[in-house]
Amino acid sequence: MALTPTDVHNKEFHRKMRGYAEDEVDEFLDEIVREFEALLRDRDQMRLQIEEAERNLTRFHEMEEHLQRALVVAQQTADDLRQNAQKEAELLLREAQQRAEQVIEQARTQVREVERDFAERRRELEVWKAKVRSLLESELTLLANEPITPQAQRAEA
Repeated sequence: MALTPTDVHNKEFHRKMRGYAEDEVDEFLDEIVREFEALLRDRDQMRLQIEEAERNLTRFHEMEEHLQRALVVAQQTADDLRQNAQKEAELLLREAQQRAEQVIEQARTQVREVERDFAERRRELEVWKAKVRSLLESELTLLANEPITPQAQRAEA
């Protein structure tokens, strides 16, 4: 199950002697929630950008199909025209295909950039989670290994 900002926000810790300072833990958890929410917003924005790029790619594929159909019509018409008209039609067609290929390549480049950026954000999130997990585990280890002295027991009482 994926961890959500609400999970972090609602997390409660049991109170024990010589435990963490509740205010500090709450502040830290609030900071984690803010960062987590920001990362989720970034991820959602990236998804929207990917969806937009995919829609653009679909449009470009449709444009390519239309251009291919136009090619067939142009070739049929060119057979009936004089040689000069045929050359002009072929020139226009090549230019249109080159432009369509440029547009499609630009869209593919955009999709790759968005995917790379999304992957980088995902890696950053994983690194951040690992750092937080490591910090919490080390703090728990220190807490578990800290001896309770008679003076500390009296101070807590």
